[in-house]
Amino acid sequence: MKYIAGALVILPLLPVMYVQGRRIRASVPRLPPAAGPSGLVGKPVGTPFRLATLGESTIAGIGVATHKEGFSGTLASCIAEQTGRPVAWNVYAKSGYTAARVKTSLVPAMRATEADLIVIGLGGNDAFTLNAPWQWRRDIRELILELRNEFPQTPVVFTNMPPIRKFPAFTPLMKWVIGNHVELLGRELERIVAPLVNVYYYNRAITLEDWRERLNVSAPPSDFFSDGVHPSKLTYQVWARDFAGFIKEAGVIR
Repeated sequence: MKYIAGALVILPLLPVMYVQGRRIRASVPRLPPAAGPSGLVGKPVGTPFRLATLGESTIAGIGVATHKEGFSGTLASCIAEQTGRPVAWNVYAKSGYTAARVKTSLVPAMRATEADLIVIGLGGNDAFTLNAPWQWRRDIRELILELRNEFPQTPVVFTNMPPIRKFPAFTPLMKWVIGNHVELLGRELERIVAPLVNVYYYNRAITLEDWRERLNVSAPPSDFFSDGVHPSKLTYQVWARDFAGFIKEAGVIR
């Protein structure tokens, strides 16, 4: 009902949003995905812990040169510190992909690998396309089912939803409409994951204020974005360390 009510409100605004969206797309540089979709970190002693990351542009590392300095590589380093084991990581991600595209196009590529932990970063593109909550619900459930069929015992963890309200490149209207929508999808994801075993969602909202207070990160807002939309190296690394703290506290890795 909230989605339908919101859709009725924004319907007259869609032409304005369309024009603004085209301008944003023209002004934001097209950055390549990070290089090095696989790697190994930590002391080369013992059996490596196998990390697989899956998702959209943030997991693809848009905004940094290599995955080693982005989210996946930083998370792998944190897990290596937590476990005392080397961590081998593999990235399966594509800029612009929704949950449905990830399920159909990226999960099949994972079938030849093994994983001790699967981390999923989604939500931005489903919010940009104003994907309905019931469609998002179905897509996420089907994605989890596909992963369960391939990796029945592997923990699956969803990252926080992207902080769209903070994107410098977005207009106030885009921040309001798409920011509200991504929060709606986040609440839906929380409901989907709640009854499931060995599936987790880090539902803490990403805000620069929270990071400053809780993680002692001191930097101007401009330092957190590479192009006004995608994270910077600083953001990827702070985000990954915070996420690593969540999976440790939640007992995801045993």
